[in-house]
Amino acid sequence: MAKYLISFPSAAMVVPEDAWEAVGRDAHAVIEEAKAAGVYVFGGGIDEGVPPVLVAADGSFAEGGYPWASPIDGGFTVLELPSRKEAVAWAARIAKACRCDQELRVFQFDPQS
Repeated sequence: MAKYLISFPSAAMVVPEDAWEAVGRDAHAVIEEAKAAGVYVFGGGIDEGVPPVLVAADGSFAEGGYPWASPIDGGFTVLELPSRKEAVAWAARIAKACRCDQELRVFQFDPQS
């Protein structure tokens, strides 16, 4: 089975103020279904109030991420599923609950991880 990353950037969450409670309820319900199905690995959202730290190969570090890359923000879920077709189906459920498009990616298999 492969692990799939289902994610969205913060800017994709364009939700009316009065709908946030329903979005949270619906999103948590899908996550509970994934847990019950035994496919949930982990998930959450990037804490955008805490700046990233870029750590160099020599161990030095500096506030901020890669200066040339788009910042990573938003939410994500990792599920372990037997097929891409099932991953797309779960991503669709999450998209419906969150009221925003989701990006689906597969992690490369690493037998030592």
